[in-house]
Amino acid sequence: MTTTTRPRSHESRKGIILLFIGLVLAMLLASLSQTVLSAAMPTMVGELGGVDQMLWVMTAYILASTIMMPIYGKMSDLIGRKGPMIFAIVTFMAGSVVGALAPDMTVLIAGRIVQGLGGGGLIILSQAIIADVVPARQRGKYMGIIGAVFAVSSVAGPLLGGWLTEEVDWRWTFWMNIPLGILALVAAITLLHLPKGTNSKPKIDVLGMMTLAGATASLILVASWGGNDYEWTSPVILSLIAATVVLAVLFVFAERRAAEPIMPLAMFRERNFALATTAGLLIGVAMFGAIGYLPTYLQMTFGEDATTAGILMVPMMGMMLVTSLVSGWLVSRYGRYKWMPIVGASLVALALVLLGMMTPETPLWRFCIDVGLLGMGLGINMQILVLIVQNSFPNRVVGTATAANNFFRQIGASLGSAVIGSLFALRLVNIIDERLPAGGAETQVGDIASLTPHSVLELPASVRDIVVHGYNDALTPLLLGMAPLAVIAVVLLCFIKEVPLKTTVERDIVPDIVSEGHLELNGRTQHPGS
Repeated sequence: MTTTTRPRSHESRKGIILLFIGLVLAMLLASLSQTVLSAAMPTMVGELGGVDQMLWVMTAYILASTIMMPIYGKMSDLIGRKGPMIFAIVTFMAGSVVGALAPDMTVLIAGRIVQGLGGGGLIILSQAIIADVVPARQRGKYMGIIGAVFAVSSVAGPLLGGWLTEEVDWRWTFWMNIPLGILALVAAITLLHLPKGTNSKPKIDVLGMMTLAGATASLILVASWGGNDYEWTSPVILSLIAATVVLAVLFVFAERRAAEPIMPLAMFRERNFALATTAGLLIGVAMFGAIGYLPTYLQMTFGEDATTAGILMVPMMGMMLVTSLVSGWLVSRYGRYKWMPIVGASLVALALVLLGMMTPETPLWRFCIDVGLLGMGLGINMQILVLIVQNSFPNRVVGTATAANNFFRQIGASLGSAVIGSLFALRLVNIIDERLPAGGAETQVGDIASLTPHSVLELPASVRDIVVHGYNDALTPLLLGMAPLAVIAVVLLCFIKEVPLKTTVERDIVPDIVSEGHLELNGRTQHPGS
């Protein structure tokens, strides 16, 4: 067994800090893209006449990035991280240009898909690169900073998006990515000097990639279209369900026989990986199902402008920032971590219950407390789960393991965003139709799909009250309904085994083990199909 020699620049604190600055830029680029549009969404879809397609602006990005995560993870393990990182940044910038120039909803959604094809790599590769150069025991504080980047973007995104929408134009929520992307690209080219991959001529798992992408897309389409665009018993939905099952079975078949499986099945035999990944999926449903629609809820229900809606999300950002940094420091200082995700998931469950009980008459300070609790739970939870997964595997497959964990969390995010968005839109139309006099929806409100915060304020008081309460009653029961998912995550996390964090970094070059589809887990060599 041989090991690579760690580049000298990464043996110094200065080298790691410079590298980390570049990674933070890439993470900021990806994380902002998931939040910056939320405050601009009502105006954006109103102008383009596509409220009925609103969920796809969020879901398209999440779906595309989810599909790409395992691909980036595996390829970076095989050929190194630098090339895939540069490709991810360039692709993301190209998608931003398409979105900025979009003349209609179809092109806008296409731009978001291209953004997602790059964005999935930015997240995974940043986390994997940190694992390449920082031991798990010291990694907590760096992962805490990465969590803080997500925290800042979760509110800075809606705030910035709201300001750009009101003062400039919503299209600048896309144009702003270009200068930031250029900085991230320069950093990637000049600062990333990492070990080479394990195989200069890898055998690409094409069948695994295709079946995984197909199964993922079919599943999200079922969640998005079922009960909304199509009846659950319609041929389209039933065909998509069948396609999901068949492609998932084919994916397992492909992975059992692939020389370089994109997602080695042996990983799922590792207890901590399975528990942390399942809990992450459940938290992902709750996180994106809530965060994606809260700024819109504030604008339509409380009559706040886009900028104020972003400001009202600041308590969530503040708590995510603090708890992410503190939890990362505590892990690095004391090496104990099991209690953190348990407490975090518990706080997420409590916050969802409180948010689900809101009404248009609820004081906004109560809303700030509730989202603060949500941010606290997410800040404690998110990066620690990634650290637990990375600590369970050797560094030569850490990209694959990190990608698999994030893939399932993003599956949760996709399902949360799609299902909540689909149910929210369906419930909103039905509630307003039921509460307005016969034929009143069209004559008094107009096209519900084209409602904007400004147009709601111009409605007669009696009609506006119906619309406002309709938005509230369409969303809050859905938030309450997600709380049990966080409770299940709490139960699963109680069974995590607290394995001591590694104090060294080794990237073993053992092509015969990895390339033959074997995976070493805690000293045991297993075949994915065994």
